[in-house]
Amino acid sequence: MFERSDGQSLTMRQAGQQQYQQESGSSRSSSGSDGRSGRRGQPHQIRSARQSSSTVVPAFTIRSASQSRVQPPKRVNVFAERPSPSLAFRRIYQRGDLPVCIVHESRLYRLGWKVELDTLDYEHYLPLFLDGLCETQHPHEFLARKGAEDLITRAPDRVTPLLPVIIPPLRRALNTRNPRVICSTLKIIQLIATCSKESGRAFLPYYKSLLPILNLFKSINLNQGDGIDYSQQKNSNLGDLIQETLEMLEKSGGSAAFVLIKNMVPTYESCVWK
Repeated sequence: MFERSDGQSLTMRQAGQQQYQQESGSSRSSSGSDGRSGRRGQPHQIRSARQSSSTVVPAFTIRSASQSRVQPPKRVNVFAERPSPSLAFRRIYQRGDLPVCIVHESRLYRLGWKVELDTLDYEHYLPLFLDGLCETQHPHEFLARKGAEDLITRAPDRVTPLLPVIIPPLRRALNTRNPRVICSTLKIIQLIATCSKESGRAFLPYYKSLLPILNLFKSINLNQGDGIDYSQQKNSNLGDLIQETLEMLEKSGGSAAFVLIKNMVPTYESCVWK
């Protein structure tokens, strides 16, 4: 009986020890895993708590030095179109103070002048028509473009002395970043640069005002694949028109033109020095 009871007690003791070891092992594993996950999760919880409690403040201010999140700067699309900063041409046309009108013919329409062009004050009207190049609606766009072309071709000798007052409206038109407006402005620039012998060299001091926008859009071309680009027929392909304008400025600007163009448009290659 003693041996039997002793054997049974030993067996029960062994079973109790095994059960105790299993329970202690499982508790250690669970506590270890909980500790590891707790240690891993604790920084994340602290970080999320800090982010939830922090406030967004504008950058480069006194508040940005505090324990807050700095608001990042906004992204700007350099190719996005910008609104026209001046509406003087439209207001004067609606008021009826422009000496022009649209003459409708059987199939087309043309620009008609109410007075002789030789009697006009170029210092007043030429910058006004160039300011209307920013317009994209009919008839303002047609009147501004055709009016500027007629004034330049009629008296080219009167255009070159007016370059200081001509460049600002041309620059505003280019800064609209509207491909349609840029094409019209480039055609006017070509016309001014070649209207007389002195006009091309007179353009040299104003390259810094006009060429940065051309550098921005110089590589803009439509990839039609095996299709037909009909804009070439109307000379309205922006990339080709910019290249043509730069070459025309180099040819009419003399020996110093290429260096100035190269500084503003690094990808331009000379069409004269080859």
